[in-house]
Amino acid sequence: MAIWQQVKEAVIALGGKASNADIKKHIRSKNPEAKDNTINCTILTCCVNVQSRINWPENNKPRISLSQYDFLYSTGRGQVELYDVDQHGEWEIHKDENGSLIVREVSRVVTNEMSNDDQADQVSDDSNANLLFPFEAHLRDFIAKNISQVNIGGKPLRLYVDDNGIEGIEYRIPVGRIDILAVDENENFVVLELKLSRGIDTTVGQLLRYIGWLQSEYPDKKVSGIIVAENFDEKIKYAVKVVPHVTLFRYQINFSLSQESTFE
Repeated sequence: MAIWQQVKEAVIALGGKASNADIKKHIRSKNPEAKDNTINCTILTCCVNVQSRINWPENNKPRISLSQYDFLYSTGRGQVELYDVDQHGEWEIHKDENGSLIVREVSRVVTNEMSNDDQADQVSDDSNANLLFPFEAHLRDFIAKNISQVNIGGKPLRLYVDDNGIEGIEYRIPVGRIDILAVDENENFVVLELKLSRGIDTTVGQLLRYIGWLQSEYPDKKVSGIIVAENFDEKIKYAVKVVPHVTLFRYQINFSLSQESTFE
């Protein structure tokens, strides 16, 4: 049995979630000759969201993560779980404009169901994605740090922290990962999604999915949503028009350069 198959079998046997240490222990119990380094490399190779996976020959070409080597999702700190596209999103190995391979999450798009306008949006999103991904992370962290300056209906927000002490930044729930999860002064949930590297339909769809899940899990709490973007066109305004508990927030960035004096 190939080592990647042994890794997959180990994670399944361990309940679908496991630490790297537990995977190695399980494999060595059946295959004492298995090398730790080989197992570690295989785990990285098979994690759809780990950038270093491109360093192995199985992943040295652009592709959607649907191969036999795409069955793990890294949850951080040496922990993995079985990859579920509905929960973790669709991932791919993508060649950027400089010819470099990057690992990124992409929208699930059925091209033949898209309108011409939607296809144009997707092309635009893809062409800017490599620039927007790092900026989106900085913007998300900035908003999270200054969340008290955001208010809904005159009520200031604060970052949500669950019972395990996990903050609401890229907060994982069974149906996806929320960019920022906040609460108001009445402990009602507010979901913030950033529309930078994702298209309109993807952003709205994700937001409504997260709101729906929170409403089902916490029926005693109100749940609202915020979409953050630099600009909003008519299409997204039409989309949220029928969803009264979703608000649009526009961000602005001020950037300047000034000459620094030097020693005489």
